[in-house]
Amino acid sequence: MFHYYMFNKPFGCVTARRDTLYPTVMDYFSELHNDRLNPVGRLDRETTGLLLITDDGNWNQQLTHPAYHKKKTYLFTVLGDLTEDRRQFLENGILLKGSPVPTSPAKITLFKKDTLANILDTLHPEVQNAVRTNLPSHPVTYGEITISEGRKRQIRRMMKAVHCCVIELKRISIDDIHLDESLAPGKWKEIFPFEKNSPV
Repeated sequence: MFHYYMFNKPFGCVTARRDTLYPTVMDYFSELHNDRLNPVGRLDRETTGLLLITDDGNWNQQLTHPAYHKKKTYLFTVLGDLTEDRRQFLENGILLKGSPVPTSPAKITLFKKDTLANILDTLHPEVQNAVRTNLPSHPVTYGEITISEGRKRQIRRMMKAVHCCVIELKRISIDDIHLDESLAPGKWKEIFPFEKNSPV
C-alpha cells in the first residue's frame, strides 16, 4: 500500500533527504519512519507551498517526467515592473541562459502593482536583507504563473530575463491537486489522489 502526502513547504528548507547546511523537507516526515518516502519533484529553498511526498515511484514519475507536461501554478511577487509586453514575451517562450531550447508556453496573470516600501515588512527577513538596498519607490508586481516544465529555477530565470527579480514564490497546484490553504507552513496531511471525489 502506497502513501501520499501534501506538504506546505516553508521558506528555508531544502528539497532533499539530507543536507549539512539546512533542514530538509524530509525532516518533517521523520515521525513516519518510512525510508521509502521521496519528494515529488523539488522546490528551491526560498520557494514555499505545495510539495507532494510519496513512496509510489510510478506516481512520482507521472507527475515529474517532462513527457507528461503536468501543469504547475505559482503565485509570485517580483521586484520590477512586469509590463504587459514582458508578460506576453514570457508567455510565448524564451531562451534561458545556457539552454538551446526555449521554454514551453506559459500562462501569466498579473494581479497588481505596488512599491517596495509598502511591502518590505511583509517579506521573509532573509529576503528583506537582500532587497533593502533598492529604492523604496522600486516597483513590485504580483501575479500568477502556470508552467508545464520543471527546469532548474525556471521561474526565477524567466523573470530575470525581463529584468525582474523574484522575491516571493509559492506553488499552489500541481495538475489537479491544489494546496489546502488551511495547512500551515511546515504542516502536512495524507491525501488520497485516486479516490473519487477526493478533496485534493
